[in-house]
Amino acid sequence: MLNLDEIKKEKEEWRKQKNAAGKDRKDKFVTTSSKKIKELYTPDDVEHIDYLRNIGFPGEYPYTRGVHRNMYRGRLWTMRQFAGFATPGDTNRRFHFLLDHGETGLSTAFDLPTLMGYDSDHPKSYGEVGVCGVAVDTLRDMEIIFDKIPLDQVSTSMTINSPAAILLAFYIAVGEKQGVSRDKLRGTLQNDILKEYIAQKEYIFPPQPSMRIITDSMEFCSKEVRQWNTISISGYHIREAGSTAVQELAFTLADGFAYVEAGIEAGLDVDEFAPRLSFFFNAHLDIFEEIAKYRAARRIWARHLKEKYKVKNPRSRLMRFHTQTAGCSLTAQQPENNIIRTAYEALAGVLGGTQSLHTNSMDETWALPSEKAVKIALRTQQILAHEIGVTNTIDPLAGSYFVESLTGELEREAETYFAKIDKLGGVISAIELGFFQKEIAKAAAKYQAEIDKNERIIVGVNGYVEQEEKIEIPLLKIDPNVEKEQKKNLRKVKAERDNNAVQRSLQALRASAVDGSNLMPHFIACAKNYVTLGEMVQVLKEEFGEYREAAVF
Repeated sequence: MLNLDEIKKEKEEWRKQKNAAGKDRKDKFVTTSSKKIKELYTPDDVEHIDYLRNIGFPGEYPYTRGVHRNMYRGRLWTMRQFAGFATPGDTNRRFHFLLDHGETGLSTAFDLPTLMGYDSDHPKSYGEVGVCGVAVDTLRDMEIIFDKIPLDQVSTSMTINSPAAILLAFYIAVGEKQGVSRDKLRGTLQNDILKEYIAQKEYIFPPQPSMRIITDSMEFCSKEVRQWNTISISGYHIREAGSTAVQELAFTLADGFAYVEAGIEAGLDVDEFAPRLSFFFNAHLDIFEEIAKYRAARRIWARHLKEKYKVKNPRSRLMRFHTQTAGCSLTAQQPENNIIRTAYEALAGVLGGTQSLHTNSMDETWALPSEKAVKIALRTQQILAHEIGVTNTIDPLAGSYFVESLTGELEREAETYFAKIDKLGGVISAIELGFFQKEIAKAAAKYQAEIDKNERIIVGVNGYVEQEEKIEIPLLKIDPNVEKEQKKNLRKVKAERDNNAVQRSLQALRASAVDGSNLMPHFIACAKNYVTLGEMVQVLKEEFGEYREAAVF
């Protein structure tokens, strides 16, 4: 039996002897988020924890230890590498390369014009076509991207938000051309517009019509594409913008609750759509803080869905999430060091119980990943899965005085943020007031100041610097002719399609935007008629307007 009074007494005696033995280093003992860490954690730091109520068993409420009973002993996480660049043909070849080397799920990156709803021939697309991802203008591009990739045998993640429903329509149409029915398609659409207003800024329409598009996709998929995750509620970009771990945790879950409430307000049954909501978290450098973040996230989501939103289906309480290692932690200096950073971050994601994982490539501060770099990143996951021993037992860090204490601390701080957001009138009101933006900006400024003062050492940047450094890794370069080729192909599609059918389908889309009916069937009809992404977005801009963010100081 634990005697907490005796432990506290002995800990105080140990501390006196430790201090007498010598001083600690002058370093700040803090997490990546600047959270102060105690010198030692013992049972008295977790004396408030009720095992069955706060921790429990894997696959059982409150899911602190994982959403599946057998976790990686039953099935490894899905290994995805974010891929997409240049032309659809280039991306198709990269997809086949990754699948041939053991990748178990596809993850699609789109170029900036596609993310912003512009076709490749739009003036604003100049110089950006195919640069940071693959260009997708019409269904023809998606047909090429997934050529000879059977969509009933692979799951696909698509990282896109404002025009996400349109890209899903393209994907559904590709599946049908392959003879794959909608109910056989598996994958995830990011489709998380709230974090765009908060952090990434790739928005098109104002918040309310954007939320309408999302609830339309939730309703449609809950009936017709039942294996599809309709939203990947993303903390990743919130963290990349400079937030702390607790801000990533709190703001992401607040967005998730907002989507649940929007679905209920739209008349949907929460138990119909909640099981297909998924999450997307960052894996940053502090292993223990990240593990605690994931464990707290599962517990908070399960409790709120059960107690506040009264879900009846146990699957509605499950927080399933994808993890990507922290792009913002990579350095242009000594880029080979990024392999090591990524490996530790991936370890945090696995020890935290992720369902799928993307490992960043060492060259991503310089360019999109080369084949060599992306293969090393994939091999990092495979070594983690098969050689390190972390998949042998479920949630091996449960019961750690440090991890359990930190998990509870992050949970309490997240609840404090939820109360502040509610007081401001909810997520959308808080966005309009600039609350999230200001909180993240303060955290980012603090982190950078610590680096500038050498209070935080980044190897190769402000410590262990090599003055005569030469970058000797191969870099992927996008040929400027990619844009010309993409525009040429787009002209060909426009010349060969039935333009009367194009106009009819756009008119039907406009009517749906006005009358409030579900937009998804009209996106699919437009896709099948080879209507371009930009043409559909333009109709919605004319009906919904465009969002302009208010300046916040």
